[in-house]
Amino acid sequence: MSHLSLSITRQRPLDPPDEVSGLRQRGAMHRMTFADGHLGWLVTGYTAARAVLAHPHFSNRPDLMHPLLPNRMQLAERGKFPVPRGFFLRMDPPDHTRYRRLLTGQFTVRRMKTLEPRIAEIADACLDEMEAAGGPLDLVESFALPIPSLVICELLGVPYEDRAQFQADSEILINLETEAEEALAAVGRISAYLYGLIRRKREEPADDLLSGLVEGGELDDEELTGVGFLLLVAGHETTANMLGLGTYALLTNPDQFAAMRDDPSVVDNGVEELLRYLSIIHLGPVRTALEDVEIEGALIKAGETVAVHLPVANRDPERFPGGERLDVARPAGGHLSFGHGIHQCLGQQLARAEMRIAYPALLRRLPGLRLAVSPEEVPMRSDMSIYGVHRLPVTW
Repeated sequence: MSHLSLSITRQRPLDPPDEVSGLRQRGAMHRMTFADGHLGWLVTGYTAARAVLAHPHFSNRPDLMHPLLPNRMQLAERGKFPVPRGFFLRMDPPDHTRYRRLLTGQFTVRRMKTLEPRIAEIADACLDEMEAAGGPLDLVESFALPIPSLVICELLGVPYEDRAQFQADSEILINLETEAEEALAAVGRISAYLYGLIRRKREEPADDLLSGLVEGGELDDEELTGVGFLLLVAGHETTANMLGLGTYALLTNPDQFAAMRDDPSVVDNGVEELLRYLSIIHLGPVRTALEDVEIEGALIKAGETVAVHLPVANRDPERFPGGERLDVARPAGGHLSFGHGIHQCLGQQLARAEMRIAYPALLRRLPGLRLAVSPEEVPMRSDMSIYGVHRLPVTW
């Protein structure tokens, strides 16, 4: 069996690397050499990916992981990356369970429904400003980033006027070429900012999520800093990149653009299809076996690290026939873009609400929306751990 290293070079901007897509045709599980020489696994099949993500004998702890890429080697000083204590994404039960339980009630479908009128107001305000300014302009700066940024700031109780620094630091953290010292400094700045904010909320609580957690009394300030860190960064980066990249995908597939614009009945499913087709978490998730586990006939030994390739697994023809093409009418439920198992994205209902409101608002207000440059000139986020477009020059 040959031992691969992970390719991140895309031949076409909306498709995973051909090399990785080709592997799926040969099977779901592949031996892969990680950046530090560790011999682990790459998962390219949908069923195998679900099995790994749901299996209780796989860990998400950073001190057990091996780095996927050489330029992440510095940050892989196994377990020494100083995220605050409440950063529960990188925890296993029972610690993960405790934090997750405290937050689950904040992100219910019902609560997200109550936010929809405000999300619509924010989207309309962005579009008002775009129409007043006229094109061409950058859709990321004018629309895709402000909507989720303002929503998560209001939800958490983070002053929106403070966004410039933590948005810049978020970009540093997910840039694959960031040096270790720079990343550590960014973590320090975000943590210090949130720690100070939480101290203020102890003195002057408001009607927001962080104030509610402060008043709940179960978490200390460092834990609250870690929780806030995770929600703030995740709440910005993921939906912003889905709105930017999703618009690029629709503009380069005019029939799908027209379907999303003209038929409100396809919007909810169209959002799921864009999530499946684009799979913006294009490196990982990664897990490490705590004991020997067999998945699809492959024996993963205790201590071996497994990387799940979501963009390829989400196009597995056994689960999504014809999945190589974008089709907003395709039943796309069951995709793995929000993960699966106990680490499934806590904010997925918020992300869905934002996309289900923002895409139709954009396409109906600006029905003549089009790229202001050729598709090849749009700068893609190949250098980031969350895929998307750096900028999207558009006009109408």
